[in-house]
Order: sequence, then C-alpha cells, then structure tokens
Amino acid sequence: MRFEEDDIEASVMMVHTFNKDREKVKAAVDIISKYVDNICKNPSEEKYRKIKVSNKVFQEKVRPVEGSREFLQALGFISVMLPVEGQEEEEEFLVLPEQSDDALELMKERRDRLQRGEPVRAQLDRQPQAFRPSPNAQRFELPPEFYNLSAEELKKEQQQRTELVEKNAMLRTKAMREKEEQRERRKYNYTLLRVRLPDGNLLQATFYAWDRLPALFEFVRESLVDGWQPFELIAPGGQKLQESEEVTLVECNLVPAALLTFAWDAAVQADIAAAGGKISAALLKPELLERIQTLS
Repeated sequence: MRFEEDDIEASVMMVHTFNKDREKVKAAVDIISKYVDNICKNPSEEKYRKIKVSNKVFQEKVRPVEGSREFLQALGFISVMLPVEGQEEEEEFLVLPEQSDDALELMKERRDRLQRGEPVRAQLDRQPQAFRPSPNAQRFELPPEFYNLSAEELKKEQQQRTELVEKNAMLRTKAMREKEEQRERRKYNYTLLRVRLPDGNLLQATFYAWDRLPALFEFVRESLVDGWQPFELIAPGGQKLQESEEVTLVECNLVPAALLTFAWDAAVQADIAAAGGKISAALLKPELLERIQTLS
C-alpha cells in the first residue's frame, strides 16, 4: 500500500515508527482511542468532537507523539480557532464535523488499525563492495550516521574519557574496563566489516551493530561463487566466529569496524581435491568483481 494514497496508513506508520518510547506511544494511542470511543457512543454530543489543543492531557500525552495529529486529521478533525469562556483570545481546537453512522463505523475500523500498528523496520542496504588487495585494508573512514551521538557530543565524550583514563588508569579493574568498553560500543548504530579472502581481495558490507553472526555468514555465503562450501571467519585477534551462535556483532567486538579473515574448511577442500573436483579460481560472484575497486 502506498502511504501517499492512504493518510490513515501513513499516520499509523508515523506513530509507531517515528517514536522510540513505546510507553508514550501506547499512552497516546489509548487517549486517541478514547476520543473515538466517546464520539461513537455519543455522536450527537458536540463536546466529544472538540479537542482543546492547550488541554494538559493533549499537550503532555498526544501532541509529543509524532504522527498523532496527522492521524486525527486523517479521521476528519480540522483546526479551528474558537472563543473560550472567560478569555479574550481565541484558542485552537481540533473539531470533527458530525458523522454519519457509516462514518462512525469507519472511525472504529481506523481506531483498530492504530491500535494494531507496528513499527516499520527499514531493510539496511549493506552496500556490498569488492576491493583489490591493499595495505589499507584496516583503514576505515566511518560516516556520521554510524554514531548515535553528534560530532560535538562525540568530541566532548572523547575529552571526558581521556581525562577519566588519565585519572583512573591504575585503579580500574578488568570488569570495570569491560563494562566501559561495552558502553563505548553502544554509541554505534552500524559497523563496517571487511573480509579478506584467500586471493587477497576484500569483501566489504555495512551491518547494524546489533545484527547477529548468522546474518554476517549469510551475506558472505551469498557473495561467493561456491557459497555451498563450508568456511570459517576469523576475527581480529584470532577468534574463530561460530555461525550457529546467536550473538550480536557488538558482543563479538566487531563494532564500529573490523577486518575479518576468510578460510575454506580445510577438510572439505581436501575431500574435493581427492575426488578430482575443481575449485573455482574466482571466489566472488561476477557482479561483485565487475565493480571491484582499489582502496585509497
């Protein structure tokens, strides 16, 4: 469904996707649902079809949730300036014209869509690239979107961290250092991984920092000519990664960037050779090799 063709669907998506605090989303959805319920139960009562924008509940619970006003507008509410008893100046209200029975049933259906809404998860473009053998394989330039913090915040954090290290370098225990390292890695949204292949070429892709090892293995496998063959991925420091382990890239210390080493399963390679089988000279699929670049 195209969002531009369905204001309700678009606003439901906004409410559930653009707001990270799920409790605040639920509170806003509950209040909007109450608006709809009151209107449907009392269709001729004008007071239920008017929302005072300055109302405390609306200001604190509904207005801060992005997409909530768009949903109300999609229901048919319009912004109107109205006089308020005891005040000289008019105030903004969201007003819904009186609805027919069919329109009220449609409002209930739209309320249900809002309640059933789920966040839309965008699929990450891994931006796969192949590079020729290079001494710059471990040189990474990360774009700003890799970070959860702004450049200014990162600079401030770095300064504070440097001062803290200077003061406490001799006092921190191993557990304290590990906890701090975990906190540092949580600052990243993505990680840039390169895999050095036996022919020296490099395979590069972007992953979410919280992606798990099976996603990494699947990507590498799909990039190979002979992806059916078992292989190993070795992390910096010699750690052999296990495809069967449902651990995140953060937990494997592969954030914000890392160079991995690829190796075919030696036993399988020996069996293929003993059986007179041929091993493909090209490791990466043609579509990757056609766009191979040189790291600067």
